[in-house]
Amino acid sequence: MADPSFVGLAKQSAGWAIALSVLLILAGILAIVAPPFAGIAVAVLVAWLLVLGGVAHLAIAWHIRSTGGLLWEILLGLLYLAVGVFLLVRPVAGLASLTLLLACYLTFKGILELILGFRIRHLAGSGWLFFDGIIALILGAMIGLSWPRSSEWAIGILIGISMLFAGITRLPMAMAARRLLAKPA
Repeated sequence: MADPSFVGLAKQSAGWAIALSVLLILAGILAIVAPPFAGIAVAVLVAWLLVLGGVAHLAIAWHIRSTGGLLWEILLGLLYLAVGVFLLVRPVAGLASLTLLLACYLTFKGILELILGFRIRHLAGSGWLFFDGIIALILGAMIGLSWPRSSEWAIGILIGISMLFAGITRLPMAMAARRLLAKPA
């Protein structure tokens, strides 16, 4: 027989997983409905991560000052801080930059997936690499060719779709876990 405290904790965890899944679904829908706000939120999050990374590099510089890497760590820390502060002060411009980077990433990813798919075309399932490469190229072209206007929708919609599907795929698992835990032993 299972430990009652474990079952209670597992039921509580399943409840939290259901609640978080529903929140992911709602946040995903909100991001899809209002993609500029979601995109700016992503830009601000990236900005804070860069600021945190800059502070970390400066802290590392302080601790390794006698090993000869001081100057490079300070320069890296200042670069991180400068880009992070720029994104915080000008999130719309930062969103445009992130969108352009996304378009470049998707384009190069698509090219590499197509090359890989071609190289292993004799293996079963290699067609999926071609499919992935073509989709990435289409998305990269859609975003890149309409840039900077794509900054208004691209990141927000893609993040929204990702969150929506994350919530949709996790909700049935969490509900199944809760039902399993609710069955009498």
